[in-house]
Amino acid sequence: MLNIILIGLVSFFADMSTEMVYPMIPLYLTSVLGATPALVGVIEGIAESLASILRVFSGYVTDKYRKKKPIAFLGYSTVLIYKVALLLAHSWAGILFARVIDRFGKGIRTAPRDVLVSESSDPKTLGHSFGIHKALDMGGSAVGILAAFFIMKTWTGVTVYRNLFLISTIPAVVALVMFFFIKETNKPRESKAPLNVFKGLKTLNPDLKLYLTVVFLFNLGNSSNSFLLLRAGNIGFDAASVVLLYFLYNLVSSLLSIPAGKLSDRIGRKRVLVTGYIVYAIVYAGFAWAPGKGVLIGAFALYGLYTAMIAGVERAFIAEIAPKELKGTMLGLHSTIVGIALLPASLIAGELWSAFGPAATFSTGSGLALVAALMLAIGLNKKPERNMLQ
Repeated sequence: MLNIILIGLVSFFADMSTEMVYPMIPLYLTSVLGATPALVGVIEGIAESLASILRVFSGYVTDKYRKKKPIAFLGYSTVLIYKVALLLAHSWAGILFARVIDRFGKGIRTAPRDVLVSESSDPKTLGHSFGIHKALDMGGSAVGILAAFFIMKTWTGVTVYRNLFLISTIPAVVALVMFFFIKETNKPRESKAPLNVFKGLKTLNPDLKLYLTVVFLFNLGNSSNSFLLLRAGNIGFDAASVVLLYFLYNLVSSLLSIPAGKLSDRIGRKRVLVTGYIVYAIVYAGFAWAPGKGVLIGAFALYGLYTAMIAGVERAFIAEIAPKELKGTMLGLHSTIVGIALLPASLIAGELWSAFGPAATFSTGSGLALVAALMLAIGLNKKPERNMLQ
């Protein structure tokens, strides 16, 4: 459990650093650099997709060499490099380069970090363990966003962005220092034969195949969070209030991640995942047709509930039914599928917004979420066979 908490604390400080600046990126692009919503979609889509291919390879290397900690550390080191790149950026192309660095690091660290959490946990409480990690992860995001809010109240104009980028390097350094206290699990591979990924993919649990398919479909409508922030500005919230809304989302997610993970241990992953997608559909419907600020505040809070129900639970689901020898690869493949889908998702969202308005962007995402929920409800077994018993 100590190892899980330490991994969570590293994520806490890394996400604190990242989320101090993330809500500001779309505002910085549009208000300072003159970018359009469509260009914001292009930047976010390219950043996610260019890095996504690394996630499955990162997972494969983790499975092959069983060295989770150094690979994850390499990924976390980009949190600091990302902030330096933001400080040096003076155009949308520079912001794109910085975002690619950020997503590049996330692509490298996600799979080995999740394997570390999985192997540090009791199989019977896997959802709880991933919930603890997600709670700390989102808690760091909430603290970072709140810090950004107070910094915005202190400085104004372009200065606030530059100061935020600079101050955000402090928790990034703390995260790297704390990483040295994490213990490598060093569980050896059971088989000494060469790792055969293609053979393993052919024999995947049918539930895992279905879930990865559903993940791709769902994420075609799950555009970047930048569009949620732009929608808040579109409906009348000022920049500081947008930051507080994003804080609300992260706070709710942090508070509910552990209960959601424990609930999935008790009643099964399927029910929690299906309900999570339905909540997402309601959230995006709210963003599409919100008549005023009150509905949008509620939508941000519900979005936190959705994240709590999905983010940790789906990792627990994948870890427990993936082949033992390919756990990292499957966790990485999941992240790769999400990243690949985000490029067309963000492009489509930006174009729909520019052509038809925000309602078209969010209603599309809401519809795809309902389809995803229906596919899981009908096709997923209630009690899939659990392979993660090591």
